[in-house]
Amino acid sequence: MTNNSKAVLITGCSSGIGLCVAEGLQQRGYRVFATARRPADVEILTGRGLESLLLDVTDDDSINEAVEEILSRTGGKLYALFNNGAYGQPGAVEDLSREALRAQFETNLFGWHALTRKLIPVMREQGEGRIIQNSSVLGLVVLPFRGAYNASKFALEGLTDTLRLELAGTNIRVSLIEPGPIRSKFRDNAHAAFIKHIDAENSVYHEHYAAMQARLQKEGDGMPFTLPPEAVLKRVIHALESNRPQVRYYVTFPTYFLGTLRRLLPYAWLDRLLLKVSGGGSR
Repeated sequence: MTNNSKAVLITGCSSGIGLCVAEGLQQRGYRVFATARRPADVEILTGRGLESLLLDVTDDDSINEAVEEILSRTGGKLYALFNNGAYGQPGAVEDLSREALRAQFETNLFGWHALTRKLIPVMREQGEGRIIQNSSVLGLVVLPFRGAYNASKFALEGLTDTLRLELAGTNIRVSLIEPGPIRSKFRDNAHAAFIKHIDAENSVYHEHYAAMQARLQKEGDGMPFTLPPEAVLKRVIHALESNRPQVRYYVTFPTYFLGTLRRLLPYAWLDRLLLKVSGGGSR
């Protein structure tokens, strides 16, 4: 089967990794369905020459309508799903309301799960498929003041590992991509989530939050070892095209470094290292 006959659905294509992967795969010959949750973003994506449609993973009706439309266009086939659209909710664990934590999981886990469940029968019927989950280094280790995001990515890792075992022998291959810092609008979206859900003025971490907001609003890449989204595209291509796709794809030096130390260091040592790396949570 050539790339020209392989359809790939990507979530969260308005910017960053999703946009880069959508354009990169289309240039490679795939039929890409680049989705976004806002109509204005769908218009922009269409203007860039992508086949785009609305998909909000927090809305079951939106998921059902998008999948139905895509399958009607492809004759009922879809080679691959790249679950990508997500955001980070900053804030100390004790400052996270149930609403904030639920919103984080609705976007970063529950929506991806609902969409994946919808497409597995399609892949079973056609006898092949690829499911690629965009996780994070923060699905391997944690950093302070990122508890909601840490939890959503740890949960994604566990759910994906289980799914991979359950699909063994079906020719549906499941991979996790684990980026560290990637150039994107992630910090802008995280700052908006912070403003929406965290009562900084009445928190014991008030002074810390002032420094954190300054970091989130800072121009530039923000963290050392930040790579462009093309680094993720390279791993997605391998996960799509390799006869033996990897279970996990590390992206950026921090993922390799921290992923290795997680396996080697005692927990107390790792805690001290993670506090130092994060500047006590200020970075």
